[in-house]
Amino acid sequence: MRLRRIFPLLLALALLSAPAGCGSLPAPAHPAQSESEPDVSAPAPGPGQEAPALPPFTLAFYPDYSIHPALAANRANLALSPLLYEGLFTVDGAFQPVPVLCRSWSVSEDGLVWTFLLRQGVTFSDGTPLTGTLAARALNTALGRGSRYEGRISYLRSVTGTEEAVTVTLYQPNGALPALLDIPLALDDSGRPLGTGQYVLDEPAEGTPALHARSDWWAGQPAPVHTIRLFSIQQAGDLIAAFDSGDVTLLDVDLTGTNSLGYSGSYEVWDYSTSDLIYLGFNTKKGWCRDVNVRRAVSRGIDRQSIAQIPYASHAAASSLPVHPSSPLSDSELQAAAAYDPDFLARFLQSASLPAKPLVLLVNTENRAKVSTAEYVAYQLQAVGLEAEVKKLPWDDFTAALEKGEFDLYVGEVLLPADFDPSALLSSSGALNYGRWEDSRADQLLYALRCAREEDRAPAARELWNRLEETAPIAPICFKNGSVLTQWGRLSGLRPVQNNAFFGLEGWVLDP
Repeated sequence: MRLRRIFPLLLALALLSAPAGCGSLPAPAHPAQSESEPDVSAPAPGPGQEAPALPPFTLAFYPDYSIHPALAANRANLALSPLLYEGLFTVDGAFQPVPVLCRSWSVSEDGLVWTFLLRQGVTFSDGTPLTGTLAARALNTALGRGSRYEGRISYLRSVTGTEEAVTVTLYQPNGALPALLDIPLALDDSGRPLGTGQYVLDEPAEGTPALHARSDWWAGQPAPVHTIRLFSIQQAGDLIAAFDSGDVTLLDVDLTGTNSLGYSGSYEVWDYSTSDLIYLGFNTKKGWCRDVNVRRAVSRGIDRQSIAQIPYASHAAASSLPVHPSSPLSDSELQAAAAYDPDFLARFLQSASLPAKPLVLLVNTENRAKVSTAEYVAYQLQAVGLEAEVKKLPWDDFTAALEKGEFDLYVGEVLLPADFDPSALLSSSGALNYGRWEDSRADQLLYALRCAREEDRAPAARELWNRLEETAPIAPICFKNGSVLTQWGRLSGLRPVQNNAFFGLEGWVLDP
């Protein structure tokens, strides 16, 4: 989603945590630019004047850090990965797998053994042919200890390869396994491994580092720009200055993340959907939230749209289900059935006998958007007569309180996998099940969704969502957006997706 507006992000993000005052909700942090507002980008040259030379297309680069697509931790360097590395699949804006290095695949009758045949003629940037053996080695590195993909497939038994194929063997079936295999493949585990992507890194001993388009790239599509310069960054402040001054053309950022940086100046924002869920968790073992009727009533009393628009500054998609509305697994009827209904909560409160003391709502102080979300939830509940005390805690204290069950409610965040399996959050043994919710029927439905083949996944998901609506172990609020920032008027045709700001690169246009 392209947002055609210009705004100082430092001020906008500062407003995210502004509490409600005078008994009313605060106005949105930054309204969309109207058609009548002036364009404050660079003016066109006058008669007899030459147009100013456009700066080169430049990306941020931290030369002192690794660029390994699985082992690196620096966000700016990881943003370069889609240009240098490719996976068996990529995932599109609807979280559906799109084959890249894989040309076809098959699965055993029991759903435990998947065989992926590789495209022919693919090479790493030094000419080394891609084989199933090399692909399997790269996947094992990516799924091993210390990788950012560690634990992605917790029921993985083995990954092996032959000359033309990769075989993945599971302990439990997963009908959506391809969506989890958008893992970039690197030739080795060094800090500068080679990849099969459209570009190759050049770091001369003297001079500016750059990415150069490969003439031997297997896909054969022309690059919209042959050379991408890399602007060397040493610390976060340098990144802000480089983008604000125009030395860096594009950034992939989380505008509402913890410790998010502030940018100002004239630029465009291209939002994309993510599987990063913001939700309200309930203590289902003690306190008043043990009662499913309390949980369901509270869930209906949350105005998700206003939270997505104000605390998350419209960089989020409201959802009452633990699946993104863009996913085929979402269900518009169930989304509507669980929508904001303060009268539902008010009627429940009139017939219930709730405690005189307020419910305790925990939130982590390090994230301003989540603090603002907690305050909005408390305000919305208070508006119909249910008191909730927002308790703001530093991260370590927040997680300790969750582990001890010292809460009635909490604002949580979880990055779900692209198959939207919420087992870690909602299964009886889930590592993130802080509410200690147990439901054998839901456990069965979670397993059924994971095992379902592609054609059966939507019905399996609907059964699970129905059960979650009936039992309300959590109240989903919204899915955060990621954002690509570009210098105003420099680029068009962007279609970023989660983990790939350069998705659809062949359609980009560098505007004059």
